[in-house]
Amino acid sequence: MIWNRGAIDLFENSLVSQSVADYHRNLKVFEALYQEACSLGIFPLKDALDDIDSDIRLARVMNVRKTA
Repeated sequence: MIWNRGAIDLFENSLVSQSVADYHRNLKVFEALYQEACSLGIFPLKDALDDIDSDIRLARVMNVRKTA
């Protein structure tokens, strides 16, 4: 549990401002993740709308707002 959210935000902002985005490194990471997904059989998708019903049901369950 985060007790001091302000300190965490300050740390994250300073970390982001100090680091420089490396396009080529990020592209290599993306390509490696894509290759891993392909080797696991996740990509390419056979039918993108195949499990849309379960995705919609899950989204509805996750976005329910209960009143007090």
